[in-house]
Amino acid sequence: MRLPTRRTDEIAHALWYSRPGQAELRQENLAPPGADEVRVRAQFGALSRGTEALVFGGRVPESEVRRMRAPFMEGAFPFPVKYGYATVGRIEGGPKAQLGRLVFTLHPHQDLFNIPASAAIALPDDLPPERAVLAANMETALNAVWDAAPGPADRIAVVGAGTVGALVAYLCGRLPGAEVTLVDINPARRELARALGVHFAGPEAAKGDCDLVVHASGHPAGLDTALALAGDEATVLELSWYGNAAVTASLGGAFHSRRLRLVSSQVGRIAPSHRPRWTHGRRLAAALALLADARLDALLAPAVAFHDLARRLPDILDAGSGILCQLITYP
Repeated sequence: MRLPTRRTDEIAHALWYSRPGQAELRQENLAPPGADEVRVRAQFGALSRGTEALVFGGRVPESEVRRMRAPFMEGAFPFPVKYGYATVGRIEGGPKAQLGRLVFTLHPHQDLFNIPASAAIALPDDLPPERAVLAANMETALNAVWDAAPGPADRIAVVGAGTVGALVAYLCGRLPGAEVTLVDINPARRELARALGVHFAGPEAAKGDCDLVVHASGHPAGLDTALALAGDEATVLELSWYGNAAVTASLGGAFHSRRLRLVSSQVGRIAPSHRPRWTHGRRLAAALALLADARLDALLAPAVAFHDLARRLPDILDAGSGILCQLITYP
């Protein structure tokens, strides 16, 4: 049995990337949810700084416009486009059994919306909704760990202490006996590494001869650091996405004689090691469960109000902001 929604047609507000370096809030009419839909009122959200900085700058490569489409995205690259994929909200319309449930969904930044009921993933009871906004980043990190296949007692370096890099280091740090180092040019990231229970080093001080190196800095210099830290015949997993920027890598010198493996990872497809058995829904639910650790609150920047988001975006997405995961609050 379905109960009537609290309102019929309502006005929703969504963030649109409108032109290079500019964004705005736009209104849209929201009809009642359909037969297989729920209505969600957003409570918290998060910016995916690396990807959304590329969208904000209009730097999505033409070859990737189809693969870069996020669930429930509207518009088209480069502009205008309604983009984003981290929202936590409460169901306030739809089937009676789901009313009041807190859910995570891969939806653009919007205060009120309808989605298929299957796209609303219930939060675990022990997961605060503010931390649940990290689910999309944790899903990326989980997929990367599957691709990298680290083992107990491995020496592992993660180059780039952004949100995804930090989450990869956190997951690897839970392996028995693993020696995990978060490597970054920003010494302030030392406190983050300590909070997550892993080591920290600047590029010049990090231990080499690693069994696995994950690169997540988003800069070609970081990739060179990752290659230098890898031991003979080790894997370097490339997690950075550079948009339409050309990237050089030091594949001369000893790269071939040391038989290094440079492997890509991307969250759009489940890692081959798990693809036969896992669905995207199961992976996202696992990512939410992995967030049940208060240490991960260290990744969240103080919240910005949704109605201020368009104005604040240039500062938030600036490479020098020092922000990891920008938390968004909705009225």
